Amino acid sequence: MGVLADAALAAGGEAIGIIPEALVAREIAHHGLTELRVVRSMHERKTLMADLAGAFIALPGGFGTFEEFFEAVTWTQLGIHQKPCGLLNVEGYYDALLALLDRAVADAFIRDANRSLVLDAPDVPTLLTRLEEVHPVTAELRIGKTVR
Repeated sequence: MGVLADAALAAGGEAIGIIPEALVAREIAHHGLTELRVVRSMHERKTLMADLAGAFIALPGGFGTFEEFFEAVTWTQLGIHQKPCGLLNVEGYYDALLALLDRAVADAFIRDANRSLVLDAPDVPTLLTRLEEVHPVTAELRIGKTVR
């Protein structure tokens, strides 16, 4: 995340960081950001990130990336927000995950309408275009109603 923040700042952009107090104490905070917001917990962090975001993009990452991305997708599915969610599938990093989502549809664990909430593209321009095209997102809930 620090590398992305540095690149945004170097290009003249802004970078807002949201970090729990416990991580600041471990000296993980990036103090060169446009703004650094310190919150009490990871739950507050994710809520504030969701409030500030216009969309959610996951780059290749690990457990934290997966957890935060799928929470954003779930919030879209439940109608908590209507923000598009996309995976930057660099060099096919997310191919196996996308196949798992397709398998979950085939096995009736995820509805087609909800599977479509997870967009993907191999490069940033294509992903940004796809995210812009689907806003606002609609989701089909299990009870058969559509949230708009």
